[in-house]
Amino acid sequence: MPSFHLPEDQTVRVSADELLARTARLLRAAGVPAADAALAADGLVSADLRGVDTHGVSNMLRWYLYMYREQLMNPTPAWRVTRETPATANVDSDGGLGLAVAPQAMALAIEKARAVGVGVVTLHNARHLGMAQYHALLALPHDMIGVCLTASGPYMVPTYGRDPRLGTNPIAVAAPCATEPPFVFDAATTAIAGNKVTIAHRLGVPLPPGVLAEADGTPITAAIAAPPTYTRLLPLGSTPEMGSHKGYGLACVVEVLTNLLGGLTFATRLGRTGHNHCVMALDINGFSDVAEFKQTMDAFVKDLKATPPAPGCERVLVPGQPEWEAEQERRVRGIPLHREVVAWFEQAEAELHV
Repeated sequence: MPSFHLPEDQTVRVSADELLARTARLLRAAGVPAADAALAADGLVSADLRGVDTHGVSNMLRWYLYMYREQLMNPTPAWRVTRETPATANVDSDGGLGLAVAPQAMALAIEKARAVGVGVVTLHNARHLGMAQYHALLALPHDMIGVCLTASGPYMVPTYGRDPRLGTNPIAVAAPCATEPPFVFDAATTAIAGNKVTIAHRLGVPLPPGVLAEADGTPITAAIAAPPTYTRLLPLGSTPEMGSHKGYGLACVVEVLTNLLGGLTFATRLGRTGHNHCVMALDINGFSDVAEFKQTMDAFVKDLKATPPAPGCERVLVPGQPEWEAEQERRVRGIPLHREVVAWFEQAEAELHV
């Protein structure tokens, strides 16, 4: 949504390489080993490059450093596989940052998919994994489809409900094409990602209708000033009349495949800092000829793009296209950071003696 875009007069452009190096240094200063710090920094900067600012350095890095400082997250997790079959595994993340552990779990899923066609790995006792599509995209160089699901403590109110019972519970699916950019779907099952509330508050812009609920659970159907924090996000669809039961239901599906399947828990038992995840890799060769699949994906994507736009609309986009276009622009012009974020970066570097 344009209202969440940074105005140029409040923006500092930073090169991806510089941001990657400075982010990794801050994580290492917090006690994270170099390899894990590099993985996590790459995940954060990839989000910024792809225009997913909600899950880049602006919002997540300061939260991760806070979690390390308060000893709510383990900087040196000794993650381990606790249950395994040829196609599946469950990983105890040892309280580690999901953005560092989940890529390694996806590597395990890819290894299993290469052997038996499908690899599914759940992760429990974990923390936030950043942008979900980052992990799904890891499968594409192996001619596989990648899936990433993640669930957290409660922020979403169920349809007809007053109190939060589910996380924002994103779903990401990435599929390779032949010549077109990859197909990448990545979305929360809430009306908007929670961190967009933080961005709106930082920018001083109002939230659109249908994002939050009142304290009694009533959907707020008018634009409102963005609060500094959020506790009652509405499901995708916002109101029962607009299909909020679908967002609520999808969030429950994510809950089953992450919290319950991998962690034997659910959101209200998990707490606000805990997360459970699920990553999957599907070997295309186990289902179709890889080259033909990619060519058909190209035709599918081009067919969607060729849809005549509705009146007042410029064009039809496909999942992953806005992120791909943002990455092309930001690799050339730099990643836009709000001035407040730049000031925070410098303060954090001073505090950690980086």
